Amino acid sequence: MPHHPGFRLGIYVFKDAEIIDYAAPHGVFSVARRLDPELEAFLIADAARPVQTQAGFTVLPNYSFADRPAMDAFLIPGGFGTRQEMHNRRLHEFIRALPAETLLTSVCTGSWIYGAMGLLDGLPATNRKEPDRLEASGAGMVPIDRLAKIAPACRISRARVVDAGRIVTAGGIASGMEMGFHLLRRAGYGEDFITEVARVMEYAQAYEAYRGDIEYAA
Repeated sequence: MPHHPGFRLGIYVFKDAEIIDYAAPHGVFSVARRLDPELEAFLIADAARPVQTQAGFTVLPNYSFADRPAMDAFLIPGGFGTRQEMHNRRLHEFIRALPAETLLTSVCTGSWIYGAMGLLDGLPATNRKEPDRLEASGAGMVPIDRLAKIAPACRISRARVVDAGRIVTAGGIASGMEMGFHLLRRAGYGEDFITEVARVMEYAQAYEAYRGDIEYAA
């Protein structure tokens, strides 16, 4: 795969987004920039004001929807806020206006949004598979099962990362790490480069364990 110079990852942040879902891929790109400064990751929000994500962790976005920043991939994290974001028409309009060559990616329940928009119909996708205490009690639903209800025409996969071409989804919270590494792969970086990023992050053993857990759409 040819190297894509200056690959730009835009990460959407919203009220009650899960911290590791967006911080992990951002962190992978942050370390990768030590090897190639042309890489870039940044935060996008509905408006140019601070966003309180999960557990009160507040971030300042680099861009708002109105800025329409150029990017090669757009990532939606999961978190409690995805329940509202499924109905956020401004977000849906922003996604639909992105160029066809922009990858649409997600971590955890971020895939619910693509599912609600009908973008996962006929495609494989994944979501978090491990229930929290409430979900396990029967009062809620495991996110991957809810994805099946939101997008009945989607083929549910239990892989850690699912690459369906333009749309790439990752499973539970910490799989944001694997999403970051896979986006480097999609940007055209070789295995030596990605392995070196994982080594610097002291994540080499985990990367080795997870790197084959990717489903590619036929």
